[in-house]
Amino acid sequence: MTNSSRHARWPALVAAAVTVVLWASAFVSIRSAGDVYSPGALALGRLLAGALALGCVLLVRREGLPPRAAWPGIAVSGLLWFGVYMVVLNWGEQQVDAGTAAMVVNIGPVLIALLGARLLGEGLPPRLVAGMAVSFAGAVVVGLSMSGEGGSSALGVLLCLLAAVGYAGGVVAQKPALAHASALQVTTFGCLVGAVVCLPFAGQLVTEAIDAPLSATLNMVYLGVFPTALAFTTWAYALARTTAGRMGATTYAVPALVVLMSWLALDEVPGRLTLAGGALCLAGVAVSRSRSRTASAPGAGQAPTPADAERRSPSH
Repeated sequence: MTNSSRHARWPALVAAAVTVVLWASAFVSIRSAGDVYSPGALALGRLLAGALALGCVLLVRREGLPPRAAWPGIAVSGLLWFGVYMVVLNWGEQQVDAGTAAMVVNIGPVLIALLGARLLGEGLPPRLVAGMAVSFAGAVVVGLSMSGEGGSSALGVLLCLLAAVGYAGGVVAQKPALAHASALQVTTFGCLVGAVVCLPFAGQLVTEAIDAPLSATLNMVYLGVFPTALAFTTWAYALARTTAGRMGATTYAVPALVVLMSWLALDEVPGRLTLAGGALCLAGVAVSRSRSRTASAPGAGQAPTPADAERRSPSH
């Protein structure tokens, strides 16, 4: 890999890291807001806060509407990922313990890699497959260590599985849209589509917000501004510069970071099994993100850079 291509990867790696850290922090905030707000109301409030923040940035940057070619991907990702995923995941986590939810939802990156290979022609590099296998094993270990007795239901498992499918479908739909529009445009209008999908919960949101403590509402706003508006934008920025499968594998770092943040913020001391699972997740991510010497050689099958594919708007 040349020095120029290596330097070009750093912004995407930093963006992916920001996404993973903020998505991990979301689990801590949901602990507070989820005790007060129902699943649909929490999703709608989060999306409205995110859409408002993104809309303000979009106006300041004067990016305008995405090109027509980007709208199919934006609409599908908005429906599946911003809409369906957020509602059913909130609902599912009320039906199952955190460990079971983590194990089932982490099927998502596997589905992303398979769908990316089938629909986007990305292929399945051996290092990606090996890394995902290690990370998924780590996620299972973390899930088993966190699972409580009698805390799961068939409905909850089904909802978490549906969330994983929505997440995977949304990511794969978003990838082609980024060939025509900026990360900010794709994220902003995807968030708006999700908010529209969740509008039936508007009555619940208003009713619950009246009685909700300030801390819960602030956590909901935080979820909208940072893990949604900022993190989904940095995700789209990084996704535009790599494959959907590789980005999906990166999210396996989230369980390890959730364990660490819960330890620091909530005094939830992890056991040895949980720490071992978190270490496996991080090791798998490192393997999946690594490149073989052959692939790293100039012109040896590297993924196109943004300069190679004329996909970026002036904002990038």
